[in-house]
Amino acid sequence: MVHHSRRLTGAMLLALTAACSDPTANDKQPSPITALPRQLSSAEQAIAQSTPDFAIGLLRAVNPAFADRNVFTSPLSASMALGMTLNGAAGTTFSEMRSALGLPDRPVAELNAGYQALIALLRGLDPTVDFRIANSIWYEQTFGQFIEPAFLTATRTAFGAEVAGLNFRSPQAVGTINAWVNTGTNGKITSIVDEIPDEMVMYLVNATYFKGAWRDAFDPKKTASASFTTHTGAQVSAPTMTRKGGFRAGTVAGTTVVELPYGGDAFVMTIAMPAQGTHINAFVAGLTPATWASFTSGTTAATFDLYLPKFKLTWDSMLNDALKSMGMRQAFVEGGADFTALSRTKGTELFVSEVRQKTFVDVNEEGTEAAAVTSVGVGITSLPPTFRIDRPFVFAIREKLTGTVLFLGKIVNPTA
Repeated sequence: MVHHSRRLTGAMLLALTAACSDPTANDKQPSPITALPRQLSSAEQAIAQSTPDFAIGLLRAVNPAFADRNVFTSPLSASMALGMTLNGAAGTTFSEMRSALGLPDRPVAELNAGYQALIALLRGLDPTVDFRIANSIWYEQTFGQFIEPAFLTATRTAFGAEVAGLNFRSPQAVGTINAWVNTGTNGKITSIVDEIPDEMVMYLVNATYFKGAWRDAFDPKKTASASFTTHTGAQVSAPTMTRKGGFRAGTVAGTTVVELPYGGDAFVMTIAMPAQGTHINAFVAGLTPATWASFTSGTTAATFDLYLPKFKLTWDSMLNDALKSMGMRQAFVEGGADFTALSRTKGTELFVSEVRQKTFVDVNEEGTEAAAVTSVGVGITSLPPTFRIDRPFVFAIREKLTGTVLFLGKIVNPTA
């Protein structure tokens, strides 16, 4: 089941025209963060560098089901939830999951070390940005006796996972998991589990939350309606913010790219609008890690006027089919998956029943607030000088020094 709800309050219109300095610019900006506090280990580099590849693959995989709708994924959240699950996989199930996540062929202990270090690095990188990652594992209490202690130790250590046994048949179990989700996303996502199917014995859940103020804010008094041409060619009018300078921009192979920094300039929003005449869905289908890298490296400081719509949306989707299309197949096969690293006695009876993601984003004059929850449900068998972005576009929230992609989405109609 896939559903989508939204409330976007703007149309995408980015125009850059030569201008002088902005009197509304923030005079109390934090010092720019121009380097990481320490050198990344090879394990950290492996995890960080996997996220752009996985992000693009995930967007391409889910987009066909949302051809006429907006999309907002969190590859980081999905990677965390699936990364925990990877600790329970073996054989082909493990190798397919690792490959789908874009992770290198390394022992799981090294991958765990990379996740652990990257979580710590991202949490503390910019004190002016509220960035949170939380992980949890919930298991049916009668199944607890079959879980390998090494699996729980690894996920607690590497992912900081909270682990708890619940009576999945009790109505309180759903409320307990959802209350954790609500807290982990600062109230922006209130639930991830609607009901617990009879075959479910474990949920592995990630909650990711981001709130950052623009390094250069928009003046609300300057927000006004502007036109946006949707993917169908129809035009809509919506509130659009404006400011002068305080961002980076460029044109890469006909694609308009704009990068807006948050706080100390480590976290940024990157926007990529395809050339006139290129449909947004064709653009998404053709995205590659190499083209994305050319976008993120192809901007320079701009002193132009910027017009950016306010938009707000929530997104909810099962990722099973998308992940299967990315090569993660065996994990979903009932009676054919191998999770013997999670349970030696029951591992061949376990399979991934569902991977669900819910996201939220609000882009306004002050900055951006975004949240994501990804749950992996494990079941048991038996148990130029002027730019104008006024048509569909892809956008990301990322940490530019490591290249980690926190969120990646597509806007076809900001007012839908």
